[in-house]
Amino acid sequence: MSSVATDRTPAPETFGPQAEPLTLHVNGEPRTAVADPATTLVEFLRDGLGLTGTKVGCDRGACSACTVWIDDEVAASCMTLVYDVRHRKITTIEGLASAGRLHPVQQAFIEHDALQCGFCTPGMVMSCARLVNRNPDCTLADVQTAVSGHLCRCGTYPNIFKATLAAAASVRDSESQQ
Repeated sequence: MSSVATDRTPAPETFGPQAEPLTLHVNGEPRTAVADPATTLVEFLRDGLGLTGTKVGCDRGACSACTVWIDDEVAASCMTLVYDVRHRKITTIEGLASAGRLHPVQQAFIEHDALQCGFCTPGMVMSCARLVNRNPDCTLADVQTAVSGHLCRCGTYPNIFKATLAAAASVRDSESQQ
């Protein structure tokens, strides 16, 4: 008896080379724009959807200005092809606030002057907010680790550290009052 595989693996989805409409789940809602298979997530967000809060710094994954959340995990959107995340949940800096209220990290960045030119700010906020959401008992070392891949040309790291620790304290306080 010959051994013939009866389980047929479906052919992988193929795209392109032309641009086609693509819908992603961004900031809690489906958003559609046209993209070709070589489009990065940051290009799709900025050029296709008009969500310009996510910045393009190095376009090589080295500065973290383009940081977003993919399924609630920090990711460099300049290194992510948009078709690779078509079935995943994307959160950008524009989607971080909730019910008209800034995320505690966003508020703390304002209160602690943790931004100067502002170019790295969205990526920093996204990484710090992820840390605070995951661990409101974070330490200075935790914050330093969370932003270790971020490049701030203005050097406002001390204020970023203070802001993130203040946001974490704010989250802990609100959790203890519930």
